[in-house]
Amino acid sequence: MAKPVMHDEEMKKAMDARLARVEGQVRAVRRMIGEDEPCGDIAQQLAAARKALDRAFYEMVSCMIRQEPPQGGKARGTRAEEVAELLARFG
Repeated sequence: MAKPVMHDEEMKKAMDARLARVEGQVRAVRRMIGEDEPCGDIAQQLAAARKALDRAFYEMVSCMIRQEPPQGGKARGTRAEEVAELLARFG
């Protein structure tokens, strides 16, 4: 069975924009550390970056779920197992 991939161009653009925001948040954390910003402010920015990465992860998982597996009960079960394994390993 073929592994699901992100084919939809709009989804790709949205994911790229989401990851660009995360990248900006991480750069901001590095800058804040270099400028001796308060730890609480840095922690808040780290939490925002972590949440943004979590959203990106769950969007990728939903991509797997939304893609139609090949016909047949076994293929659907295999896709469900793949999603469950991904969530167990990384979720």
